[in-house]
Amino acid sequence: MTLSRRGVLTGTAAAAAGAAGVVGWRSTSGVEAATKQREPVKLTWWGNHAWELRCGKAVVLTDPWLTRFHTGTYSAAGADAKTKVVSRPEVVDRYVSTADAILVHHGHYDHIPDVPYVARKTGATVLGNETHLNLLRAMRAPGDQLSQVSGGEYLPFEGFTVEVFRSLHSCGGKRHQFAFPGTRPGDVPARPRTIADLVEGGTLAYVITIGGLRILSLSTAGFDPVSLRDLEVDVVLAAPGGEPGVTDRLLQTIKAPTVVATHWDDFDQPLDKPAVDWGGLTKLRASAEAAGSTFTVVDHLQSITL
Repeated sequence: MTLSRRGVLTGTAAAAAGAAGVVGWRSTSGVEAATKQREPVKLTWWGNHAWELRCGKAVVLTDPWLTRFHTGTYSAAGADAKTKVVSRPEVVDRYVSTADAILVHHGHYDHIPDVPYVARKTGATVLGNETHLNLLRAMRAPGDQLSQVSGGEYLPFEGFTVEVFRSLHSCGGKRHQFAFPGTRPGDVPARPRTIADLVEGGTLAYVITIGGLRILSLSTAGFDPVSLRDLEVDVVLAAPGGEPGVTDRLLQTIKAPTVVATHWDDFDQPLDKPAVDWGGLTKLRASAEAAGSTFTVVDHLQSITL
């Protein structure tokens, strides 16, 4: 594992994911185990669940939200539902240059507001379910770049493949809830104006196989144990939070030698400053280490190469 910018904040540099040089997997698409020469894969974190995965000329983005308008999400009062949805191209342009695919995991305000602009800028294929794509259409995303998925798909691109899995949003509190539930099937809704208009809309997980490395991307602590049962990957992008013990159950359900923390920062804080833990990182680390996985945390705008 090599690092740029501020270096790894915690964890070791074992890079177990790339050591073997042979990749095998259980896939819902029926793809058989394969042998592949490993190539370096660079992962860059833009905060929240916004990642750039790059290998050679192939580039995959997950939930590329970089505008980071203030919401109060991690304050005592919680997110202000009347917060206006904003996308600032001048911010996105500082970081995003190219992409082949954009993977939308769910429809919340901290995941999709910048996707329409990123899609137009890069010409990338955008994967998401019916609600996600309807919300994106309502925000003027280019319709011919949108690809509807629901779970079970195996999609080959030049330089990488994407497998799609049904997933779940994390929930919490006495009544086991999460913010802004709901779906938008059928007709395209009115343009979202506030963060309450960007409903969760169902959650997806993805396995990206790139450079011979298999990366499971989870945008929340929630997951579907039936969909992911016995899945083997090299790396999981895992988020803290959710019900007690949820990450313990995740790492009992799948095999992942390396856990990289995602969605752990207070996104009301600046992207160009060190990330501020909203409070879930310690438990996520404990779960990973209890499972015998290498645990890695990267800072805002940091890159790691596996």
